[in-house]
Amino acid sequence: MPYAQNQLSDLQQEHVFSVSELNSVISEILQQTFFNITIEAEISNFKPSAAGHIYFTLKDSSSAISAVMFRGAAYKLNFQPKDGDKVRCTGSISVYSPRGTYQIIVNKMEMAGSGNILQLLEERKKKLAAEGLFDQARKKSLPFFPRTIGVVTSPTGAAIRDILQITKRRNPGVNIIILPAIVQGAEAAPTIVKMIEIANFYELCDVLIVGRGGGSLEDLLPFSEESVVRAVAASKIPTISAVGHEIDWALCDYAADKRAATPSAAAELAVPLMADLQMQLSSYKDFFYTAVKQKVERTRLMLKGFNPDSLEIRFRAIQQPLLNRFANAKSALNQNIKDKIRDARTIIAQHKTVLENASPDTIFARGYSMVIDKATGKVVRDAAMLSKNSEIEITPASGKISAVVTDIK
Repeated sequence: MPYAQNQLSDLQQEHVFSVSELNSVISEILQQTFFNITIEAEISNFKPSAAGHIYFTLKDSSSAISAVMFRGAAYKLNFQPKDGDKVRCTGSISVYSPRGTYQIIVNKMEMAGSGNILQLLEERKKKLAAEGLFDQARKKSLPFFPRTIGVVTSPTGAAIRDILQITKRRNPGVNIIILPAIVQGAEAAPTIVKMIEIANFYELCDVLIVGRGGGSLEDLLPFSEESVVRAVAASKIPTISAVGHEIDWALCDYAADKRAATPSAAAELAVPLMADLQMQLSSYKDFFYTAVKQKVERTRLMLKGFNPDSLEIRFRAIQQPLLNRFANAKSALNQNIKDKIRDARTIIAQHKTVLENASPDTIFARGYSMVIDKATGKVVRDAAMLSKNSEIEITPASGKISAVVTDIK
């Protein structure tokens, strides 16, 4: 090693370094000392370039180091690296002397299991999903025409500028209320929760956009904090989660009523396009105008055919069938009554004949007589009831006869 420990110590005492010399010495020491080393860490700020190189940061819980993998080595990868992946990288330290910065040039990379952040988020996601915070049934619909939109985000970030610009372009009549929040770091989650609660307590808006522009996985972590997810889920105001870019995600995406790929997309989702509304209203106006016009025309044609003569004819046409039905019903009723009376008379005559034929007078008129034993006063029905010299009384059809029995046979 050109700069051994004792040589470097002597050089430090005897020589005044220029910045270039110092960076050159550091570069030589680092490059020769940390050659072909292996490091296990989590990927962050992953940025592939158009040339095929990939730039990223390797980090653990307390430190980070910049890294690059050039196209030749990146081409040999058998997986697509992304933020949050835990990887094992082999490479060498390289120093960029003009700036005095160093990085690791990776020539080999392999998966070393899921990253700590992703694992934490997955566990938190399962917990909150089990509580029903992500259920589709509890999600609210966005209002068709919101008058005021609240935005929980950084008041100086690109996200609010995009939302204001798109809202003004789509519908200048919609009001925007900015609820300023810290969107990165340890203090972000409490301020986001506070702004959501303020918007709901004072009913400040019709739709609430919660989000920020793009950033690393660590930058977006506040929007996956349990307190933020619960605040979004508990919001009575319909919410749109707009965190990062299209490929980014946060747990509040699952709790919100709608998820937008970007803050700009959230503004387009929340604010109806004025031209579309005007076109739709115009089509409604044409539809109703045509419907009313057709109704008036049909009514005019109906009224045109009405005059005194035609009205009388139409009335007679309606009345005459009813009168005919009434006359027929009256005739049928009278005939039915006559038939019932005739049948009743026939039955009465039959019963009269039966009764007359059973009358004693009728029987006596045919030559029969009734014989009574004067001694007992009983009707004689058998000759054995009398004896010789018995006195009897005979009642024919007319008058009475007294007699004495002279003989019994």
